[in-house]
Amino acid sequence: MPWYLHLALRQLFPTGRWFPFFTLISTLGVALGVALLVIVMSVMGGFVFEIRHLITDTEGEVQIVARGGIADYRAVVGKVESVPGVAAATPYARDAVMIKFGDKPAFPMLRGLDLGSVERVTQLSHYVVIGSLDDLDDDSIILSMQLATSIGARVGDTIEVYSPLIINKLSADEVFLPRQVRVVGILEIGHQQLDSSTVYGTLRLAQDLYGLGSTVHGIDVRLKDGVNEDDAAARINAVLPQDIRALSWEDSFSDFLWVVNLERGMIFFLLLFIVIVAAFSVTSSLLISVVRKTREIGLLGALGGRPIHVAACFCAQGLFIGILGTAAGLALGFTALAFRNSVVLWITKVTQREEVLRRFYQFSELPSHTSGSTVALIIVLTIVISTLAGLLPAWKAARLKPVEALRSE
Repeated sequence: MPWYLHLALRQLFPTGRWFPFFTLISTLGVALGVALLVIVMSVMGGFVFEIRHLITDTEGEVQIVARGGIADYRAVVGKVESVPGVAAATPYARDAVMIKFGDKPAFPMLRGLDLGSVERVTQLSHYVVIGSLDDLDDDSIILSMQLATSIGARVGDTIEVYSPLIINKLSADEVFLPRQVRVVGILEIGHQQLDSSTVYGTLRLAQDLYGLGSTVHGIDVRLKDGVNEDDAAARINAVLPQDIRALSWEDSFSDFLWVVNLERGMIFFLLLFIVIVAAFSVTSSLLISVVRKTREIGLLGALGGRPIHVAACFCAQGLFIGILGTAAGLALGFTALAFRNSVVLWITKVTQREEVLRRFYQFSELPSHTSGSTVALIIVLTIVISTLAGLLPAWKAARLKPVEALRSE
């Protein structure tokens, strides 16, 4: 090991003292910055990951839509399933309805499913907690959990469904009675908005309620494992008519993802200032060290130490602090993530704000997904900033002339 690196380690960890005060405070500042970056970026990544998981589980990786609906949807499904990389496709119809149980109304979105193909594309049956998707027919529906709770409906109850066509029929002096349907299942996805505003029925039921005839609103597509969504959407568009378009899930929710990515970028930038502030404390501590050890620095020069090696000694101290602080911060951050739900649950119970958390953040648990590229960026930036923190003290130490330094008292 070069003498200047050995000397840097000896100054950070003097003999008999594992963690001197200067090293402890400097390392702790860097570690807290890294831990906050890891925790916040992992939670933000968790929201995106969970939303992607929910979308692909309930709607597939690619959605096919058309202005005015898709009339000959069977032919379109056949073309789509012939595209390389496509595993299966299923049509759907979706629009708003009014449902009423007793004297309690609600205004959810009703999604009509093609029972013959929906299970090859989505994983809805995994989310049915009461009943079964196999029990669904043209005279029954499956309610989302919180929607069922809000209107007090249970499996076996009969619910009235009011079609949006009622308004048109009334304007033409026609009577359009509500549809009587049975509740055959309760479904819980785990997302507050979906669990409080979604009803699932058959495709035929939805077509009757919306007056679609044989038309559908769109087609969901499941891709084979490892197939890129954007590439698959481009191949599907190549075989579709101009008025029908396939969109990857990222394109379908591009506005939402743009907002989330903007928030992640701004939060990362702001939290990075914690590491920068910690780096300034490292700089000030090393500057004090240069002043206190002026004679020792002069002695190094008198013994033949080159200015660049003297400078490297102080830059190396910043590097070692950055490495140590990053390692400690990663350990602290991932430990906090492991216990995040327990901590959040305790805080919400103490403040009695459980419902507020679910209402605003839309998830019953705090999600987390750590991206390897994000962790690598945090590590690199932290070590670089910490190393740069030693530049000013290194420059000051390198400029000291041995004779003048040895005269210092």
